[in-house]
Amino acid sequence: MVLTGLERIVRGETVVLKNRTYGLVTNPTGVDSNLVPNWQILRQAKVGRLAALFGPEHGWRGDTQDELAVESSRDPGLDLPVYSLYGEQRCPTDAMLDGLDSLVFDIQDVGVRFYTYISTMYLCMEACGRRGLDFIVLDRPNPVNGLTVEGGILPRELRSFLGIYSLPIRHGLTVGELAKLFQRDTHCNAEVVTMDGWHRCQHFDDTGLPWVLPSPNLPSLETALVYPGMCLVEGTNVSEGRGTTRPFETFGAPWLDADGTVNALSDLTLPGVGFRACAFTPTYGKYEGELCRGVQVHVRDRNALRAVPLGLHVIDVLRRLHPQCFDWRQDAGDGRTDNRPMIDWLAGTHRLRAGHPVSSIIEEFSEEAAAFREIREPYLLYR
Repeated sequence: MVLTGLERIVRGETVVLKNRTYGLVTNPTGVDSNLVPNWQILRQAKVGRLAALFGPEHGWRGDTQDELAVESSRDPGLDLPVYSLYGEQRCPTDAMLDGLDSLVFDIQDVGVRFYTYISTMYLCMEACGRRGLDFIVLDRPNPVNGLTVEGGILPRELRSFLGIYSLPIRHGLTVGELAKLFQRDTHCNAEVVTMDGWHRCQHFDDTGLPWVLPSPNLPSLETALVYPGMCLVEGTNVSEGRGTTRPFETFGAPWLDADGTVNALSDLTLPGVGFRACAFTPTYGKYEGELCRGVQVHVRDRNALRAVPLGLHVIDVLRRLHPQCFDWRQDAGDGRTDNRPMIDWLAGTHRLRAGHPVSSIIEEFSEEAAAFREIREPYLLYR
């Protein structure tokens, strides 16, 4: 059984929160191995004084869908202010931090650059750096292992809340390791309460920890495995499966040739996956209430799977088979008003939209991923 940073504090293995007044950045994933919420066990253990809660995208209770603003509030049961970091403010304000000497981060990440919890962490670290507050990470596993790195390094001109730091799409780091990497740019003192028993080769179901869905559209580890690549479909006019019980594992549209798409993808003999024609009617999102012809991605060998090339090939096949219907999502996503469409911010390049051969993009991404493995080496906390 892996012990998270939270459980090591509760067991008294570290006194990092002793005599501190702190705010807690968390959501429903912040539980111990018995599914008890962090705020509850930290209060009961009288580990410092919890004075405020902060919630990322989807809210601290995880009950809000993607890209929807969350309001700050006060929780009457806990008698604590709950500050939203996915509304009018994405970064903690001075007023939010008044009276605190530390900010604690305890959220289960999924190991992907555009999963916005790490952007929230980066902005929290910047705020702590400006105020001279300590930033404490209660570390948790990277659920899709800490070995595999995929995708190109995000160029600085494409940094946004969908990718706030120059990382590859799948970075292979824990949030604690990311915090150590972010220190040099945020000028923040980051302390990491490390896990006990986690190894880089492990997936989440190797840890003995309970899976709590990190956000409304990541219901399972299998979803998380394909998410680094299949989320790229979100930058198109094809449904990425939101509004179904299998988001990111399914994709489709009313005009999609399901059998032809399955045949074209199967002909590529991509490692670790198989494809099946399916149909679904999204309850919200793209094509809400419309019957979509689509494809389900089945993971056969997660160690062989390379999710980013999978996503790139899926989009390439969709473009080739449906030239009259396929299009890019025209807005930039996440409230941005610039001229670049969402796919550029997700993929970290314009080359996919410009029609560059997928093979050349994958080759360039592989070279950049290899370079990042060298960059990240000094920040690794686990082997």
